[in-house]
Amino acid sequence: MRRLARLAARTPADRERYLDLLRALAILLVVLGHWTIASIYYDRHGQPDGHSALPAIPWAYPLTWAVQVMPVFFLVGGYANAASLAAHRSRDGDWGGWLLGRSARLLRPTTALVLMLAGASLVARLAGAEPSMVRTVVWFATIPLWFLAAYLAVVPLTPLMYALHRRFGLVVPAVLVLLVAVGDLGRALGPADLALANYLLGWLAIHQLGFAWYDARRGNCRPAGNGPVGLRSRCLPMSARAALVMLAGGLAVAVLLTAVGPYPVSMINEPGQRMANAAPPSVALLAVATAQLGLILLLRERAERLLHRSRPWQAVIAVNAVVLTVFLWHLSAVVLLVGALHGLGLLPTPQAGSAAWFAWRLPWVLMLAGVLAALVAVFGPIEARTGRTTASRPPATDTDRAGGTDTDRAGGAGRSRGDERPAGRRARNVLTVAGFAAVGYALVTNSVTAKAAAEPLGLPVAALLAYLAGAGTLRLLRSGWGSRG
Repeated sequence: MRRLARLAARTPADRERYLDLLRALAILLVVLGHWTIASIYYDRHGQPDGHSALPAIPWAYPLTWAVQVMPVFFLVGGYANAASLAAHRSRDGDWGGWLLGRSARLLRPTTALVLMLAGASLVARLAGAEPSMVRTVVWFATIPLWFLAAYLAVVPLTPLMYALHRRFGLVVPAVLVLLVAVGDLGRALGPADLALANYLLGWLAIHQLGFAWYDARRGNCRPAGNGPVGLRSRCLPMSARAALVMLAGGLAVAVLLTAVGPYPVSMINEPGQRMANAAPPSVALLAVATAQLGLILLLRERAERLLHRSRPWQAVIAVNAVVLTVFLWHLSAVVLLVGALHGLGLLPTPQAGSAAWFAWRLPWVLMLAGVLAALVAVFGPIEARTGRTTASRPPATDTDRAGGTDTDRAGGAGRSRGDERPAGRRARNVLTVAGFAAVGYALVTNSVTAKAAAEPLGLPVAALLAYLAGAGTLRLLRSGWGSRG
């Protein structure tokens, strides 16, 4: 508590604390949403399995408009990436050093999860478990990694996308939304492969709005060049009137697209949906994200006043210190609890949507919270130490102090140009991109590999090797290996 109090007291007055709160709340909503909607049952082989209970309670589909919070992550990430990139450049750092710094906080806790799952899978195989069963367990535990794969695709594009933002402002997300609509048209009329680009374009559109929020805080609204501003403004409209327009307009469009148009009401994907909203992101999801942004902006001033009080701000700091660990391990907690209850013969499997299923929600969530707390106690220090290490490096400007967050502050941790020879810097940049590409490939490969595939290590072998190679390369580069050319 004393350390939290010291951190709270050292927080710069101009920091956008609301962003940290948004991240913490979004993580908690994801965790509670996954836990609450899970329905456990026994398959035909007598083994416990799980699926979403949403199809059994279709009246809950509109609630997904509130609990689908992936857009919030990309919005906050856009702000934090813009802030840390600006601070890094103010120290004469290059884009490669910035990108390398971003990898630390993201990959260290993720590597712990990957290694633990691979090791546990090996032990299970040696104990006689079937490869398909091992894969099923690991597949469920690694569901959170699909988000990290999407984010790792967006982060390396930040220098380019922020340059476009500085030149064209809000025109960029508008064009990205139009391209998402083209992809949706391909899903509806063909060819369906047109929608594959939406996996990137949809999240980039929201990420750009984070840039606009950052520039609105800095008062830097005019685009590069001369001429009228208009839609080319760099700044997100922050007034209450603009927020109300976003909220009402986003809801109206979302209702129209789901009630009259071809999109499902649920913003969380369900099996058999042709026009699924989240994978890839659809225009309907972007409309809901617009409404969420309007609500977020409406609550901003009140939240900021609250967060300038010590106790609420300390709570937000505490959550953000281990926020990625909570996200990465929350479904592993489900695996462990189900395994324990199954082993004891105490696993209840009420029918999804039944009275017994609803009655089981509270004790289920409370037990999962206990398991997750134990996992965070073990693995949380990996993330927390990373945050303390990168935070200990004094930022050069108020931009970094105000814009960085506990999850993203590592972005300012690159070497300046003067510390490296040009040849060494170029080699480092190439290896950094290669490392990100290898990690991204590994996470995507794991996500698309079948749930019951015969994978002896739970994770596809090619994906595991690519992940270890990519993460290992980035770790070596962060340690300074080869930096002197």
